[in-house]
Formats: sequence, C-alpha cells, structure tokens
Amino acid sequence: MDYSASYLQLSRTEFEARIGEAEEQLRSCHLCPRECGADRASEKGFCQAGSTLVVSSFGPHMGEESVLVGRTGSGTIFFGHCNLRCVYCQNYQLSILGSGSPVTSEQLASMMLIIQDRYKCPNINLVTPTHYVPQILQAVYTAAQRGLRLPLVYNCGGYESAATLQLLDGVVDIYMPDLKYASPERGLLYSQAEDYFVRARLALLEMDRQVGGLQLDAQGVAQRGLLVRHLVLPGGLEDTKKVLDFIAGELSPDCMVNLMDQYYPCYQADRFPELKRRLSAREYDQARQYAQGLGLRLYN
Repeated sequence: MDYSASYLQLSRTEFEARIGEAEEQLRSCHLCPRECGADRASEKGFCQAGSTLVVSSFGPHMGEESVLVGRTGSGTIFFGHCNLRCVYCQNYQLSILGSGSPVTSEQLASMMLIIQDRYKCPNINLVTPTHYVPQILQAVYTAAQRGLRLPLVYNCGGYESAATLQLLDGVVDIYMPDLKYASPERGLLYSQAEDYFVRARLALLEMDRQVGGLQLDAQGVAQRGLLVRHLVLPGGLEDTKKVLDFIAGELSPDCMVNLMDQYYPCYQADRFPELKRRLSAREYDQARQYAQGLGLRLYN
C-alpha cells in the first residue's frame, strides 16, 4: 500500500492528548454545535447517545461512491444515533431510533482490523461518527498499535463543531460531509438546526484546511481530501444553488461534489407537503447544470 494513513504519523503523546481532550468534552458534552452540556457518563445528549458506543453494522459496502468502494467495498461502520433530526432521514432506524449493539472502543478497534485484514477494504468509513469522537479516537489509537493502516473516512451530516474537528486533524484522511441547506428556515424545519449552515460552513472550511481537494490513487480510489454530498430536495433548487455557490466560492476547487438525486419520502416527510413527492428529473437536471456552470468537480 503506497498511501500512509495520517494517524500513523501522530506521536503517542499527541494521540493520547487528543483522546484525553475529547473525553473531557463528554463530561459536559459540546462535541457538536448543539452543546447540550449532558454528562454523557450518566445521561444522554440531544443525540440520545450516552458514553457507550452503539454500532449498527460493519463491513464492506458497495453502495458508497465508487472512489471509496474500489474493488472490495468501502469498510463502513454504521453508528447508532445522530446529532440531527432530519424529518426525511433514510436511515432513521439507526440515526434516530438508535438501532444497534453496544460495543467498547477495543471491540471497535477489532472491527477496523477485520475490515482491513479479512475484507481487504480500501478504507475505514465511519458513518455518523460525531457524537462518538472520543471513543473513535481511542479505537483508532488501539488499532494502529495492532497494525491498522487504512485511511479514515469521516462520513457525517455536516453539522459539526470546528473545535472537535481540530482534534481529528492528522487523524482523518477523507472528510465526506453532507451539506444539506443554506436556508436557516429549512435547517430548523427539517433538522431542528436553525444554525445548520452557519456551523456547517465553518466545519467544511476546517475540513478543507486539513485535507484539501480529493486525491485519488492510480486505481481511482480516494486516499485523502474532501468529498461533499448534497441531496437535492423537491422544491429546493434555490437553496441548492446557494449551497453550490459556497462550495465553488470558498472551498478547494478540486474537492469533489456528489450532487444526489435519490430523495424519496420516508420517516416523517409526510408531515411536509413539499416533501411528499420524489425529486423530478427536471429539478435535478437544473441543479446539475448550475453546478457544471460553476465549474465544480462533480462525482459522475
């Protein structure tokens, strides 16, 4: 393997300091922009997670972007719970209801090594990891001592604390955030996060500072960098344009953008008339043409 994962360059002292600082945040939780202040050792945060990791599933996943999948599948670890409450969440059983099993950081480290050694995946893809950053740092540290060398993908909803992301500087190789909305009204209505874009903008700027544009190996598999997802919502073209304007105007020109068209009504979407239908082909074509006009590096 040509690429050396970022965390392999961190000293033991630095790694342990990062873990300690992250664990301290759990005592009055401010890992994410909610800053709910929960003592996660004895109570649950806004995300409904306590101090114990919940893993819903792990293993190769062929359904991710081809730049992550390679030949053997992206090595996904799906965590239970989430710091957002998206009314149209397609994984609500995991993210909202918290479906999964409790695991220790040691067990999480073993999962990472199974993904590498048994399944031969090209990366470790951490899905909805925000509320478990302290435990993940400990697991990566343990796994690295046992031979883990795969790049880490931080696959998140975009509603991140820049301060927490700084603890991941030199640990995460690939950031893959959603960038859901530019409108505070949509953030509040659909995800209970009126400040979604304000916080997501700062988060993506920090991610970009750390890893820059998306770098691929000779086989077209991502090794390092930023891949931004945006799900185009029905009736949301003007908001989508503002999201794309930000990406084009403020992030590295070679970051990759996956403009997604797979919206379908689920979970509580039927509470909102505008979300009760699928996205039309015309709406998606207009969004894609706008992105192309901005010169964005589009996935597919």
